[in-house]
Amino acid sequence: MGRKVRAFSITSEAVAAEKERVGGDTKAMDVSRVIALDDLELRDVGPTDVHMRILAFSAEHNIDHAATADTVNISELRGGRMFPGNSALGEVLAVGDQVTKFKAGDIVITHCNGEPDEYGFPLRIWAYDQPDSVGWYGEEAVVGDWQLIQAPLDCGLTLWEMAALPLRAPTAYHMWRRALGIYRIKVPRERQAVLNVMSFGGGVGELFLQLAAAEGHNAYFCAGSAERRAALEPFGITGIDQKAFNRFASKDDVNAFRKHVRDLTGGENMHIVCDMLRGPVFPAGLAVAAREGVNVSAGWQLSQVVEYNSTLMSAKQVTIDHTHYETVQGCAAATELYGSVFKPTVHSEIYAFDDTPRAFHEMHENTQTGIPIIRVATDLPASVANLV
Repeated sequence: MGRKVRAFSITSEAVAAEKERVGGDTKAMDVSRVIALDDLELRDVGPTDVHMRILAFSAEHNIDHAATADTVNISELRGGRMFPGNSALGEVLAVGDQVTKFKAGDIVITHCNGEPDEYGFPLRIWAYDQPDSVGWYGEEAVVGDWQLIQAPLDCGLTLWEMAALPLRAPTAYHMWRRALGIYRIKVPRERQAVLNVMSFGGGVGELFLQLAAAEGHNAYFCAGSAERRAALEPFGITGIDQKAFNRFASKDDVNAFRKHVRDLTGGENMHIVCDMLRGPVFPAGLAVAAREGVNVSAGWQLSQVVEYNSTLMSAKQVTIDHTHYETVQGCAAATELYGSVFKPTVHSEIYAFDDTPRAFHEMHENTQTGIPIIRVATDLPASVANLV
Protein backbone atom coordinates (compact mmCIF):
# COMPACT_ATOMS: atom_id res chain seq x y z
CA MET A 1 0.00 0.00 0.00
CA GLY A 2 1.00 3.67 -0.44
CA ARG A 3 2.25 5.94 2.29
CA LYS A 4 0.13 8.05 4.62
CA VAL A 5 0.22 11.85 4.43
CA ARG A 6 -1.65 14.68 6.07
CA ALA A 7 -4.53 16.05 4.00
CA PHE A 8 -7.70 17.99 4.68
CA SER A 9 -11.03 16.22 4.52
CA ILE A 10 -14.72 17.04 4.87
CA THR A 11 -17.11 14.56 6.46
CA SER A 12 -20.88 14.52 6.31
CA GLU A 13 -20.90 14.30 10.13
CA ALA A 14 -18.93 17.54 10.42
CA VAL A 15 -21.27 19.27 7.97
CA ALA A 16 -24.33 18.09 9.88
CA ALA A 17 -22.91 19.14 13.25
CA GLU A 18 -22.08 22.65 12.08
CA LYS A 19 -25.46 23.05 10.35
CA GLU A 20 -27.17 22.04 13.58
CA ARG A 21 -25.08 24.53 15.55
CA VAL A 22 -26.27 27.46 13.40
CA GLY A 23 -29.84 26.28 12.98
CA GLY A 24 -29.42 25.45 9.30
CA ASP A 25 -28.28 28.92 8.28
CA THR A 26 -25.49 28.16 5.79
CA LYS A 27 -24.35 31.78 5.73
CA ALA A 28 -23.64 31.60 9.47
CA MET A 29 -21.63 28.39 9.23
CA ASP A 30 -17.99 28.43 10.28
CA VAL A 31 -16.35 26.28 7.62
CA SER A 32 -13.18 26.06 9.71
CA ARG A 33 -15.20 23.71 11.93
CA VAL A 34 -15.95 21.47 8.96
CA ILE A 35 -12.69 21.09 7.04
CA ALA A 36 -10.14 19.24 9.17
CA LEU A 37 -6.72 17.63 8.95
CA ASP A 38 -6.91 13.92 8.31
CA ASP A 39 -4.69 11.01 7.33
CA LEU A 40 -4.79 10.09 3.66
CA GLU A 41 -3.32 6.85 2.40
CA LEU A 42 -1.92 7.41 -1.07
CA ARG A 43 -2.43 4.73 -3.64
CA ASP A 44 0.56 2.98 -5.13
CA VAL A 45 2.11 4.71 -8.15
CA GLY A 46 0.81 3.00 -11.27
CA PRO A 47 2.41 2.89 -14.73
CA THR A 48 0.87 6.22 -15.83
CA ASP A 49 0.83 7.93 -12.43
CA VAL A 50 2.86 10.77 -10.95
CA HIS A 51 3.75 11.07 -7.26
CA MET A 52 4.02 14.75 -6.36
CA ARG A 53 4.79 16.88 -3.32
CA ILE A 54 2.36 19.78 -2.99
CA LEU A 55 4.18 23.10 -2.67
CA ALA A 56 1.16 25.42 -2.60
CA PHE A 57 -2.51 25.51 -3.46
CA SER A 58 -5.23 28.11 -3.81
CA ALA A 59 -8.48 28.10 -1.89
CA GLU A 60 -11.38 27.46 -4.23
CA HIS A 61 -15.03 28.37 -3.72
CA ASN A 62 -16.26 24.83 -4.31
CA ILE A 63 -14.86 23.96 -0.89
CA ASP A 64 -17.49 26.32 0.50
CA HIS A 65 -20.23 24.36 -1.25
CA ALA A 66 -18.81 21.11 0.10
CA ALA A 67 -18.47 22.45 3.64
CA THR A 68 -21.91 24.10 3.81
CA ALA A 69 -23.83 21.66 1.57
CA ASP A 70 -25.71 24.72 0.31
CA THR A 71 -26.53 23.12 -3.03
CA VAL A 72 -25.92 19.38 -2.66
CA ASN A 73 -24.37 17.45 0.22
CA ILE A 74 -21.42 16.25 -1.80
CA SER A 75 -19.54 14.67 1.13
CA GLU A 76 -22.58 12.53 1.84
CA LEU A 77 -22.86 11.56 -1.83
CA ARG A 78 -19.15 10.66 -1.78
CA GLY A 79 -19.75 8.12 0.98
CA GLY A 80 -19.50 10.39 4.02
CA ARG A 81 -15.91 11.59 3.57
CA MET A 82 -14.11 13.42 0.80
CA PHE A 83 -10.62 14.82 0.32
CA PRO A 84 -11.14 18.08 -1.61
CA GLY A 85 -8.71 20.22 -3.56
CA ASN A 86 -9.10 21.24 -7.19
CA SER A 87 -6.02 23.38 -7.66
CA ALA A 88 -2.37 22.91 -6.74
CA LEU A 89 1.24 23.44 -7.71
CA GLY A 90 3.78 20.76 -6.84
CA GLU A 91 7.12 19.05 -7.36
CA VAL A 92 7.29 15.65 -9.06
CA LEU A 93 8.87 13.03 -6.77
CA ALA A 94 8.48 9.93 -8.93
CA VAL A 95 6.72 8.75 -12.08
CA GLY A 96 5.34 5.47 -13.37
CA ASP A 97 7.33 3.49 -15.93
CA GLN A 98 5.05 4.60 -18.81
CA VAL A 99 5.18 8.34 -18.03
CA THR A 100 7.20 10.33 -20.57
CA LYS A 101 5.94 13.91 -20.06
CA PHE A 102 7.32 14.37 -16.56
CA LYS A 103 10.32 13.42 -14.46
CA ALA A 104 11.38 13.79 -10.86
CA GLY A 105 12.12 17.42 -10.03
CA ASP A 106 9.65 18.93 -12.50
CA ILE A 107 7.32 21.64 -11.18
CA VAL A 108 3.75 20.99 -12.29
CA ILE A 109 0.24 22.37 -11.91
CA THR A 110 -3.02 20.46 -11.80
CA HIS A 111 -6.32 20.77 -13.61
CA CYS A 112 -9.63 19.44 -12.34
CA ASN A 113 -11.34 18.05 -15.44
CA GLY A 114 -12.50 14.83 -13.81
CA GLU A 115 -14.14 12.90 -16.62
CA PRO A 116 -14.08 14.40 -20.13
CA ASP A 117 -17.03 13.77 -22.42
CA GLU A 118 -16.60 12.89 -26.09
CA TYR A 119 -15.77 16.53 -26.88
CA GLY A 120 -13.33 16.96 -24.00
CA PHE A 121 -15.55 18.90 -21.60
CA PRO A 122 -15.92 17.58 -18.06
CA LEU A 123 -18.85 15.46 -17.01
CA ARG A 124 -17.57 15.71 -13.45
CA ILE A 125 -14.95 17.66 -11.53
CA TRP A 126 -11.94 16.01 -9.93
CA ALA A 127 -11.90 16.06 -6.12
CA TYR A 128 -15.54 17.09 -6.05
CA ASP A 129 -18.16 14.90 -7.74
CA GLN A 130 -15.87 12.50 -9.61
CA PRO A 131 -16.13 9.13 -7.81
CA ASP A 132 -12.95 7.94 -6.03
CA SER A 133 -11.14 11.20 -6.77
CA VAL A 134 -8.77 12.56 -4.13
CA GLY A 135 -7.84 16.23 -4.07
CA TRP A 136 -4.69 18.24 -3.51
CA TYR A 137 -5.28 19.98 -0.19
CA GLY A 138 -2.60 17.78 1.34
CA GLU A 139 1.13 17.25 1.63
CA GLU A 140 1.47 14.80 -1.27
CA ALA A 141 -0.66 13.23 -3.98
CA VAL A 142 -0.64 10.49 -6.59
CA VAL A 143 -2.40 11.46 -9.82
CA GLY A 144 -2.60 10.33 -13.41
CA ASP A 145 -0.12 12.09 -15.68
CA TRP A 146 -3.03 13.41 -17.79
CA GLN A 147 -4.06 15.64 -14.86
CA LEU A 148 -0.82 17.62 -14.82
CA ILE A 149 0.72 20.46 -16.84
CA GLN A 150 4.29 21.74 -16.69
CA ALA A 151 4.39 24.96 -14.68
CA PRO A 152 5.69 27.88 -16.80
CA LEU A 153 8.42 28.95 -14.39
CA ASP A 154 9.75 31.64 -16.74
CA CYS A 155 6.38 33.41 -17.22
CA GLY A 156 7.23 36.27 -14.85
CA LEU A 157 4.77 35.36 -12.10
CA THR A 158 5.66 34.52 -8.52
CA LEU A 159 5.13 31.01 -7.23
CA TRP A 160 2.07 32.18 -5.32
CA GLU A 161 0.60 33.85 -8.40
CA MET A 162 1.05 30.66 -10.41
CA ALA A 163 -0.59 28.68 -7.61
CA ALA A 164 -3.64 30.96 -7.90
CA LEU A 165 -4.38 30.03 -11.51
CA PRO A 166 -4.75 26.27 -12.21
CA LEU A 167 -8.53 26.29 -11.75
CA ARG A 168 -9.36 29.95 -12.31
CA ALA A 169 -7.41 30.57 -15.53
CA PRO A 170 -8.99 27.71 -17.54
CA THR A 171 -12.43 28.71 -16.28
CA ALA A 172 -11.96 32.33 -17.35
CA TYR A 173 -10.39 31.25 -20.66
CA HIS A 174 -13.32 28.97 -21.45
CA MET A 175 -15.94 31.54 -20.49
CA TRP A 176 -14.29 34.29 -22.55
CA ARG A 177 -13.94 32.24 -25.73
CA ARG A 178 -17.53 31.06 -25.47
CA ALA A 179 -18.96 34.49 -24.66
CA LEU A 180 -17.04 36.20 -27.45
CA GLY A 181 -17.89 33.42 -29.91
CA ILE A 182 -21.61 33.65 -29.12
CA TYR A 183 -21.62 37.43 -29.47
CA ARG A 184 -19.79 37.25 -32.80
CA ILE A 185 -22.42 34.89 -34.18
CA LYS A 186 -24.88 37.76 -33.73
CA VAL A 187 -22.69 40.82 -34.30
CA PRO A 188 -19.60 40.54 -36.52
CA ARG A 189 -16.46 42.51 -35.79
CA GLU A 190 -17.03 44.93 -38.65
CA ARG A 191 -20.31 46.03 -37.01
CA GLN A 192 -18.95 46.33 -33.44
CA ALA A 193 -15.18 46.00 -33.05
CA VAL A 194 -14.74 47.15 -29.44
CA LEU A 195 -17.04 45.65 -26.83
CA ASN A 196 -18.03 46.68 -23.32
CA VAL A 197 -17.28 43.76 -21.01
CA MET A 198 -18.17 43.59 -17.33
CA SER A 199 -17.51 41.03 -14.62
CA PHE A 200 -18.63 40.86 -11.04
CA GLY A 201 -15.95 40.47 -8.35
CA GLY A 202 -13.83 37.35 -7.94
CA GLY A 203 -10.70 35.64 -9.19
CA VAL A 204 -12.26 34.18 -12.32
CA GLY A 205 -13.93 37.50 -13.08
CA GLU A 206 -10.71 39.49 -12.94
CA LEU A 207 -8.93 37.02 -15.25
CA PHE A 208 -11.90 37.15 -17.63
CA LEU A 209 -11.48 40.92 -17.84
CA GLN A 210 -7.72 40.67 -18.31
CA LEU A 211 -8.43 38.59 -21.41
CA ALA A 212 -10.96 41.15 -22.65
CA ALA A 213 -8.62 44.09 -22.00
CA ALA A 214 -5.70 42.30 -23.66
CA GLU A 215 -7.81 42.01 -26.81
CA GLY A 216 -8.62 45.73 -26.83
CA HIS A 217 -12.09 45.80 -25.30
CA ASN A 218 -13.47 48.12 -22.62
CA ALA A 219 -13.41 46.21 -19.32
CA TYR A 220 -15.29 46.93 -16.09
CA PHE A 221 -14.85 45.18 -12.75
CA CYS A 222 -17.86 45.42 -10.43
CA ALA A 223 -16.68 44.42 -6.96
CA GLY A 224 -17.07 45.46 -3.36
CA SER A 225 -13.35 45.25 -2.61
CA ALA A 226 -11.54 48.54 -3.18
CA GLU A 227 -8.21 46.69 -3.08
CA ARG A 228 -9.20 44.36 -5.90
CA ARG A 229 -10.60 47.18 -8.03
CA ALA A 230 -7.36 49.12 -7.54
CA ALA A 231 -5.27 46.08 -8.48
CA LEU A 232 -6.95 45.96 -11.90
CA GLU A 233 -6.55 49.64 -12.74
CA PRO A 234 -3.03 49.14 -14.23
CA PHE A 235 -4.61 46.80 -16.81
CA GLY A 236 -6.96 49.56 -17.95
CA ILE A 237 -9.91 47.94 -16.20
CA THR A 238 -12.45 50.38 -14.74
CA GLY A 239 -13.79 49.64 -11.28
CA ILE A 240 -17.43 49.83 -10.23
CA ASP A 241 -18.19 49.67 -6.50
CA GLN A 242 -20.93 47.13 -5.76
CA LYS A 243 -21.40 48.62 -2.31
CA ALA A 244 -22.48 51.91 -3.87
CA PHE A 245 -25.58 50.00 -5.01
CA ASN A 246 -26.11 48.06 -1.76
CA ARG A 247 -25.06 44.90 -3.59
CA PHE A 248 -28.34 45.16 -5.56
CA ALA A 249 -30.54 44.41 -2.54
CA SER A 250 -33.62 46.08 -4.07
CA LYS A 251 -35.10 47.00 -7.44
CA ASP A 252 -34.19 50.63 -6.77
CA ASP A 253 -30.55 49.59 -6.33
CA VAL A 254 -30.65 47.69 -9.63
CA ASN A 255 -32.23 50.69 -11.37
CA ALA A 256 -29.54 53.00 -9.99
CA PHE A 257 -26.90 50.57 -11.24
CA ARG A 258 -28.55 50.44 -14.67
CA LYS A 259 -28.43 54.21 -14.93
CA HIS A 260 -24.78 54.33 -13.82
CA VAL A 261 -23.72 51.76 -16.41
CA ARG A 262 -25.69 53.49 -19.16
CA ASP A 263 -23.92 56.75 -18.36
CA LEU A 264 -20.56 55.01 -18.08
CA THR A 265 -20.89 53.43 -21.52
CA GLY A 266 -22.49 56.31 -23.39
CA GLY A 267 -25.81 54.51 -23.56
CA GLU A 268 -24.36 51.28 -25.03
CA ASN A 269 -24.55 49.11 -21.88
CA MET A 270 -22.58 45.84 -21.60
CA HIS A 271 -22.15 43.55 -24.59
CA ILE A 272 -20.73 40.75 -22.44
CA VAL A 273 -21.36 40.17 -18.73
CA CYS A 274 -19.63 37.54 -16.63
CA ASP A 275 -21.55 36.68 -13.46
CA MET A 276 -22.76 33.78 -11.31
CA LEU A 277 -26.18 33.46 -13.04
CA ARG A 278 -27.81 33.59 -9.63
CA GLY A 279 -27.88 35.55 -6.42
CA PRO A 280 -28.19 39.34 -6.24
CA VAL A 281 -25.83 40.06 -9.13
CA PHE A 282 -27.90 38.10 -11.66
CA PRO A 283 -30.74 40.64 -12.17
CA ALA A 284 -28.15 43.42 -12.10
CA GLY A 285 -26.17 41.76 -14.88
CA LEU A 286 -29.25 41.25 -17.02
CA ALA A 287 -30.39 44.83 -16.39
CA VAL A 288 -27.26 46.26 -17.98
CA ALA A 289 -27.05 43.83 -20.91
CA ALA A 290 -26.88 45.51 -24.30
CA ARG A 291 -28.97 44.33 -27.21
CA GLU A 292 -27.55 41.10 -28.61
CA GLY A 293 -25.59 40.81 -25.34
CA VAL A 294 -24.23 37.65 -23.73
CA ASN A 295 -24.42 36.76 -20.05
CA VAL A 296 -22.01 33.93 -19.25
CA SER A 297 -21.42 32.05 -16.02
CA ALA A 298 -19.54 29.06 -14.60
CA GLY A 299 -20.83 26.68 -11.97
CA TRP A 300 -23.66 27.28 -9.52
CA GLN A 301 -22.29 29.68 -6.95
CA LEU A 302 -25.33 30.29 -4.76
CA SER A 303 -28.07 27.92 -5.90
CA GLN A 304 -29.11 25.51 -8.62
CA VAL A 305 -32.17 27.48 -9.72
CA VAL A 306 -32.34 30.70 -11.71
CA GLU A 307 -35.31 32.78 -12.88
CA TYR A 308 -35.54 35.60 -15.42
CA ASN A 309 -37.94 37.30 -17.80
CA SER A 310 -37.44 35.20 -20.92
CA THR A 311 -39.74 37.42 -23.01
CA LEU A 312 -37.64 40.50 -22.28
CA MET A 313 -34.38 38.67 -22.90
CA SER A 314 -35.72 37.27 -26.18
CA ALA A 315 -36.79 40.72 -27.34
CA LYS A 316 -33.30 42.05 -26.54
CA GLN A 317 -31.64 39.02 -28.23
CA VAL A 318 -29.70 38.36 -25.02
CA THR A 319 -28.05 34.95 -24.72
CA ILE A 320 -27.68 33.41 -21.26
CA ASP A 321 -24.95 30.78 -21.33
CA HIS A 322 -24.09 28.21 -18.66
CA THR A 323 -20.54 26.84 -18.64
CA HIS A 324 -18.59 24.59 -16.31
CA TYR A 325 -14.90 24.04 -17.01
CA GLU A 326 -12.40 23.70 -19.86
CA THR A 327 -11.19 20.75 -21.86
CA VAL A 328 -7.81 19.28 -20.97
CA GLN A 329 -6.34 20.93 -24.07
CA GLY A 330 -7.98 24.22 -23.12
CA CYS A 331 -6.36 24.06 -19.68
CA ALA A 332 -2.95 23.77 -21.35
CA ALA A 333 -3.78 26.69 -23.67
CA ALA A 334 -4.81 28.85 -20.72
CA THR A 335 -1.50 28.06 -19.01
CA GLU A 336 0.34 29.60 -21.98
CA LEU A 337 -1.15 32.97 -20.96
CA TYR A 338 0.34 33.00 -17.46
CA GLY A 339 2.20 36.27 -16.97
CA SER A 340 1.46 37.74 -20.39
CA VAL A 341 -2.31 38.06 -19.84
CA PHE A 342 -3.14 36.40 -16.54
CA LYS A 343 -1.70 38.30 -13.58
CA PRO A 344 -3.85 37.43 -10.58
CA THR A 345 -4.45 39.44 -7.44
CA VAL A 346 -3.19 37.41 -4.48
CA HIS A 347 -4.40 37.96 -0.92
CA SER A 348 -1.86 39.78 1.25
CA GLU A 349 -1.36 36.84 3.65
CA ILE A 350 0.14 33.60 2.38
CA TYR A 351 -1.41 31.08 4.75
CA ALA A 352 0.51 28.28 6.44
CA PHE A 353 -0.73 24.73 5.80
CA ASP A 354 -2.16 24.39 9.31
CA ASP A 355 -4.10 27.64 8.79
CA THR A 356 -6.05 26.22 5.85
CA PRO A 357 -9.38 26.05 7.76
CA ARG A 358 -9.06 29.73 8.67
CA ALA A 359 -8.29 30.61 5.03
CA PHE A 360 -11.50 28.94 3.92
CA HIS A 361 -13.55 30.60 6.64
CA GLU A 362 -12.23 34.01 5.62
CA MET A 363 -13.12 33.18 2.03
CA HIS A 364 -16.62 32.26 3.23
CA GLU A 365 -16.82 35.63 5.00
CA ASN A 366 -15.57 37.45 1.87
CA THR A 367 -12.89 39.39 3.75
CA GLN A 368 -9.86 38.57 1.60
CA THR A 369 -8.28 41.15 -0.70
CA GLY A 370 -7.28 38.67 -3.39
CA ILE A 371 -7.01 34.98 -4.19
CA PRO A 372 -6.00 33.09 -1.02
CA ILE A 373 -2.87 30.94 -1.28
CA ILE A 374 -1.79 28.23 1.16
CA ARG A 375 1.89 27.32 1.36
CA VAL A 376 2.24 23.60 2.07
CA ALA A 377 6.00 22.97 1.78
CA THR A 378 8.29 24.81 4.18
CA ASP A 379 11.33 23.90 2.07
CA LEU A 380 11.11 24.75 -1.63
CA PRO A 381 13.08 23.25 -4.52
CA ALA A 382 15.99 25.33 -5.79
CA SER A 383 14.19 25.71 -9.14
CA VAL A 384 11.50 27.91 -7.57
CA ALA A 385 13.25 29.41 -4.55
CA ASN A 386 13.72 32.71 -6.42
CA LEU A 387 9.99 32.93 -7.22
CA VAL A 388 8.76 33.71 -3.71
